[in-house]
Amino acid sequence: MSELFDLCVVVLEWIAQVFGITYKEANIWVFVIIEPVLFLFMAALILWQRGRINGMKQGVCKEDD
Repeated sequence: MSELFDLCVVVLEWIAQVFGITYKEANIWVFVIIEPVLFLFMAALILWQRGRINGMKQGVCKEDD
C-alpha cells in the first residue's frame, strides 16, 4: 500500500511541476475541485441515462432525442 501512496505523491508532484504550482495546490485542485465536479457530472449523466432507459422501456422516448 505504501508503494501506491508513493506513486500518487509522485504523480501529484509531476502535476505541480507541469502546471507551475505547489504540491499542496495540486492536491487541492485534484481532490477538492476536479474530483467532486467529475463525480457530480457522472452522477447527473447516470440519472439522465436511467431516465432515458426507463422512458424507452415505457415507449415514451423518441429515437431522435
